[in-house]
Amino acid sequence: MSADSLWIRSMEFCGKYARCHQMPERSFFIRGYQVPLCARCTGIMIGNILGLATFWIDFPFWIALLMIPMALDGTIQRFTDYESNNRRRLITGLLWGFSSTAVTFGLIRLLIYFLR
Repeated sequence: MSADSLWIRSMEFCGKYARCHQMPERSFFIRGYQVPLCARCTGIMIGNILGLATFWIDFPFWIALLMIPMALDGTIQRFTDYESNNRRRLITGLLWGFSSTAVTFGLIRLLIYFLR
C-alpha cells in the first residue's frame, strides 16, 4: 500500500469514526501529509491513551478540573475573534482526554465498589 493511499484511508477513517473536522489550518503535518486528526483531537486521543495506561491509579475527582482549559479555549474561540494556535489546542486536548478518561475510570471503580 502506498503512502498516499494509506493517508487517504486514514483521513477517511478518522473523519468518519473520530468525527474530526480535519481542517488543514488546525492540523499538524508530517513530511507533507496532514495528520488525520486536528491538533485538538490528536491531543484528546493521546490523553485518552495516557488515561488508559493509568487505569489502576485512583485519581481524585478534582482531576476533572483539567477539562476546564479546553472548554474555555473552545468557548472563547467560538464567541470572540480570538484564534487559538495548534500547540494550545494539542495541550488542552491532551488535558481533556487524560482527565475525562481518569474520571470515567474513577466512576467505573466507584460503581463496582457499590455493586459488590
